Amino acid sequence: MKELINFILQFGKLNEQQIQLIISKATPVKFAKEGYLTEAGKVPRQVGFLLSGVVRFVYYNNKGQEITHYFVGEGQFVTDYARFETQIVASEYIQAITPCEFLMFEKEDWDEIGNTIVGWAEIESKMAKKCLHESIERRSRLITEDAASRYRSFLTGFEKIASRVPLAYVASYLGITQQSLSRIRKNIR
Repeated sequence: MKELINFILQFGKLNEQQIQLIISKATPVKFAKEGYLTEAGKVPRQVGFLLSGVVRFVYYNNKGQEITHYFVGEGQFVTDYARFETQIVASEYIQAITPCEFLMFEKEDWDEIGNTIVGWAEIESKMAKKCLHESIERRSRLITEDAASRYRSFLTGFEKIASRVPLAYVASYLGITQQSLSRIRKNIR
């Protein structure tokens, strides 16, 4: 719980009563490797704070190919935020790459926190903006760099989780084949 509260306190102040409310709404949940937090075609009903493990955001393109869109490691909130907030059907999956441990909040509990804690909307907005900014920064490099530079950027941007992500997912994220990634890795070493 300490990791969760320390993360939230980066974005605003909370008193002890508010902290206890948040803690009371969090439920520890484990996901097995390859388990799904959210599935395409379903409405996301939970937001989780990732205590341990790595997840990926993944979708299928119009050719039926699996495309990894993003990775998230420990110490971050994980959800399809826009669809969670608006309660519309998700278009991508959030999948555990490794066994994961979360502190989960059901939609009703998350809303209760927001309706009870004065200033929560601002804290939540700051958390969402930080995640969005990081995502845009990492994704924008994928558009402007060559494959080897994209891989180096991946290693830098996802330094704490890069060694735990299967190469097939890394290649998909970078928009290259596994064979190309293998050649790049061989030349970088």
